Amino acid sequence: MPVPNLQRPGFAAPLPESADVVVIGGGIAGVTTALFLAEAGVNVVLCEKGTIAAEQSSRNWGWVRQMGRDPKELPLTIESLNLWRDIDRRFGIETGFRETGITYVCRTKAEIAEFTAWEKYGREAGMPSTLLDSAGLQKLLPGIAAQYTLGLHTANDGRAEPERAVPQMASAAVRLGATITENCAVRGIETAGGRISGVVTEKGTIATSSVVVAAGAWSRLFLGNLGLDFPQLKLLGTAARIESDGAVPDMPVGGGDFSFRKRLDGGYTIAQRNANVAPVTPDSFRLFFDFLPTLMTSWRELKLRVNGQTVSELKMPRRWSLDQVTPFEAIRTLDPVPHAPFNRNAVRNLTRAFPAFADARLTHSWAGMIDATPDAIPVIGPIAAVPGLYLSSGFSGHGFGSGPGAGRLMAEIVRNEKTCVDPAPFRYERFSKTAKAA
Repeated sequence: MPVPNLQRPGFAAPLPESADVVVIGGGIAGVTTALFLAEAGVNVVLCEKGTIAAEQSSRNWGWVRQMGRDPKELPLTIESLNLWRDIDRRFGIETGFRETGITYVCRTKAEIAEFTAWEKYGREAGMPSTLLDSAGLQKLLPGIAAQYTLGLHTANDGRAEPERAVPQMASAAVRLGATITENCAVRGIETAGGRISGVVTEKGTIATSSVVVAAGAWSRLFLGNLGLDFPQLKLLGTAARIESDGAVPDMPVGGGDFSFRKRLDGGYTIAQRNANVAPVTPDSFRLFFDFLPTLMTSWRELKLRVNGQTVSELKMPRRWSLDQVTPFEAIRTLDPVPHAPFNRNAVRNLTRAFPAFADARLTHSWAGMIDATPDAIPVIGPIAAVPGLYLSSGFSGHGFGSGPGAGRLMAEIVRNEKTCVDPAPFRYERFSKTAKAA
């Protein structure tokens, strides 16, 4: 069965003739950008080709964490977590956020070395991260298997409900004055005098001077039609929902080959951690050397596969005119087939780590397309080659947790305000070897 309980409020506002800012994409990056722009009184329109949050923003694990993040990304995730803590009160919504803490558990020398090193960095950064020995693990996570001899616990990390969080944020944005329209694909942009003058959608044109591309796994294709080569590949992440009557922790827990998160509906979202499918597509060859360093260090975590995505992208047009039907209209929602062996492995590995899950019953399984960059850091900022064009994409599996921070940062950049964090690590131009006219 597919993703459970996705809220679908329905957004069908008429397309206005003009807007200060047009946001392309209804995932968490686009919705939070629209939310903070609307809160600031900006006339913002968000266009979503399908349904709000129907792709990876509702298909992720629901973890909201700082722990283990890249040092370049950590300030953004800290800012984002601060926003998560107050977002329900601030906007009168229910995202399901709970500050439960998160724990990683280790059983191999490599895992122990990795998280011991990160604890030192986290401590220096002022985070409440604590290393736990076997006794500490048993106290915090009763019933964990004895083979886990070390853990890293961050007390102020948390969890939220992906299937409700982004639709709730979108509803709040509309109440603040944003216009959101679903089933409205953006075909491209128009320019005048060297800068953006409008956005062309399947339903008409919106006059605007600022456009934020927050199209997730579709961003590379959209930008490619503008002559911009954004180095981004798609990874297929698989997850599942289980039910269990065992007494297990409420906080998210991850090991080397499993993860779980308690859900508000009573079940658990689980996954085989450090396991994704990398579909072999034409972009796999075009971007081979961009991603080669990542492949060399992470090859154990990837399964290269020729699958339906391979065939789909071989047939998919890469260029179109603004009066043509686009791939965004042909495929409203990416709904890939989950990799069933990963879910079977997740249940088996989870039961080994926590025997209380021995009665686990799998009720749903699903997959989503993760938008990955070569350095696993998103782009959040302007694209200098096209004045008025901004990009918020490439979150590499971290987008749900860092989404509110990314939305606030992008809203501040568009408004030319002082930013909540240093935007330099997220510059598009850091990909200077590939960020050029195609």
